[in-house]
Amino acid sequence: MSIDANGDVTLQGVSLRSLPKVSLHDHLDGAVRPATIIELADAIGLEVPESDAAALGGWFAKQSDSGSLVEYLKTFDLTTAVMQTQEGLTRVAREFVQDLAADGVIYGEVRWAPEQHLARGLTLEQTVEAVQQGIEEGEDAADRAGRSIRVGQLITAMRHTDRALEIAELAVDFRGRGAVGFDIAGPEDGFPPSNHRKAFDYLAENFFPVTVHAGEAAGPASIRSALLDGRALRLGHGVRIAEDLEVITQEGDEVQVQFGDLARWVRDREIPLELSPSSNLQTGAIAAWGNTMVDHPFDLLYQLGFAVTVNVDNRTMSATSLTRELALLVEAFEYDLDDLETFQFNAAAAAFLPVEEREELVEMIAEGFDA
Repeated sequence: MSIDANGDVTLQGVSLRSLPKVSLHDHLDGAVRPATIIELADAIGLEVPESDAAALGGWFAKQSDSGSLVEYLKTFDLTTAVMQTQEGLTRVAREFVQDLAADGVIYGEVRWAPEQHLARGLTLEQTVEAVQQGIEEGEDAADRAGRSIRVGQLITAMRHTDRALEIAELAVDFRGRGAVGFDIAGPEDGFPPSNHRKAFDYLAENFFPVTVHAGEAAGPASIRSALLDGRALRLGHGVRIAEDLEVITQEGDEVQVQFGDLARWVRDREIPLELSPSSNLQTGAIAAWGNTMVDHPFDLLYQLGFAVTVNVDNRTMSATSLTRELALLVEAFEYDLDDLETFQFNAAAAAFLPVEEREELVEMIAEGFDA
């Protein structure tokens, strides 16, 4: 593996950035360009900690590397502050899509919480419309640049507030107009999915897809609630499902593991894990196993047959991209192109799209990797 002057990574003679990718766990307010934050902040008279884009990017990375999800989430106060107008939301969404396309992503899902963008008078509906406008502008711009990408919205409720049912109704109302799924986000520990059972009941009654942040700042009990109370089709992070595994013996690449009932269910049902390696290190989600990439249980879960996917979580906070996340995993676990292709197949199969469109994604991935 080698890295060129532009930060692209080459593996087996192939540019990782050029490979077709699917991004499932990517927060809109966690992917705002530092230069855009400075410009939007200046327009509304908001003070920022650094006036230079590179320095501000460094500030985000430093603040986010705390080992605590609660501290990590505080950096979003700045990004959400510049996303309170139609113009700000549309611009951020447009650039979000353009940055994904430049990284080789052919399908992405963007999660964000409309209730956090009402401070300057927008309605919930207006926020969704503004983001959708930006997404479509970004898709058009990518198409003109010779890149094909499609992005769907994951309408998200904040788990520590009481608006989940209202946001679930909003998501269903925008089905067919940009919304492809629902999520809950925010501080996980102490705010289980069971708190929002009415919202999840409503979504289930309307056959609307759900992914739930679980198994990041809280353990197996949170994952269990996501599956039983939330009827989650995917697990946002889900990395702490590894706590329900007991390693009996390990000799080289050979591992004998005792599965708990929850872990076996998630593995056997092929419930996708939206793993975000760099973020999992920053927030302390993998503290039980260590504090370096090689300690991440990603490889254990992969070798045991879990439906692992690779994601960025928050590109600005982690100073990362999907290409970089794949490169970090290659470096830590010596994966080859076949492994990276498997991760993209897993993500394509997990996308909140009709089966015919998921099959098209699989074909695009196979063609791209073969080429």
